[in-house]
Amino acid sequence: MSDARSLLPGSRPRAFWPYLLPGLILLIVIILIPLVWNVYLTFTRYRGIRPPQWIGLSNWQELLGDQVFWTSFGNSVAMIVAMVVVPTLLGLLLAAMLFDLIGKKFGGRIASFLRATYYLPQILPAVIAAIVIGWILRPKNGALNQVLEAIGLGALQHNWLGSGDTALVSIMVIMVWVQLGYPVVIFMAALQRVDPELYEAAELDGANWFQRFRAITVGIIRPEIFVVTLTCTIAALKVFGPVYALTRGGPGTSTIVPAYYAYSEFFQSQQVGYGATIATALTVVIAIVSVAFILVQNRMEKEEAR
Repeated sequence: MSDARSLLPGSRPRAFWPYLLPGLILLIVIILIPLVWNVYLTFTRYRGIRPPQWIGLSNWQELLGDQVFWTSFGNSVAMIVAMVVVPTLLGLLLAAMLFDLIGKKFGGRIASFLRATYYLPQILPAVIAAIVIGWILRPKNGALNQVLEAIGLGALQHNWLGSGDTALVSIMVIMVWVQLGYPVVIFMAALQRVDPELYEAAELDGANWFQRFRAITVGIIRPEIFVVTLTCTIAALKVFGPVYALTRGGPGTSTIVPAYYAYSEFFQSQQVGYGATIATALTVVIAIVSVAFILVQNRMEKEEAR
């Protein structure tokens, strides 16, 4: 009765803040304090041993003129293409085909099996997947070069990860393979709420599969498309494991990304202040991208509601 009375209109609600306190403490200890400390380090010269030395905006000035930093962000654009653009487009088409074509002709079990197959690379740890692919792309005894030689295309053998002209493209292909299953699963789940009668009505009106896909599928699951695009963009900007496991940013700086550059400055060059500056700049970029995505999504939803 007391619980029921507490929910009646005009009754005084019970205090709920004690239930939020553990999460708030974890947020402060794990997120906010390290974030504030990291921002502070951007204004210091610190090698991890002696106390930080305040140097003002020197790290930021150096960052703006750092060619390696801008190269790393250029490589991040390539990662966005490999982890956002290509997987989202392919994932949308594959999900629609699995749901609208394969599911109807061969049954839901086949569609579910294929969906799980596409998602399998997501289950593997990124470093493990990268090591396996690294074995395939070895220059001397890698599976890819062995296959090329076996089918008479030995002239195409290459040091795929050791050459500046192919290293970044090789990692991009790997990331497409790793990332593809995520949008497929999200989009297939979103398609469950699409009324099948819409497809049937469109088919009776003479619409082909692509017309149904464009007019019905894309319009209804647009919120999920925004979610996938945002989360994959953040993942692309933060990508670290495959670069660390396969190339260490090389050869030269052809595959370096901001997360690995910050790591190398932190732990290899022991320039903790400068590494913190790179990490903070990356955090700012991710925050700006996230806010921009949310604003665009809200604007489109308001326009659709009119």
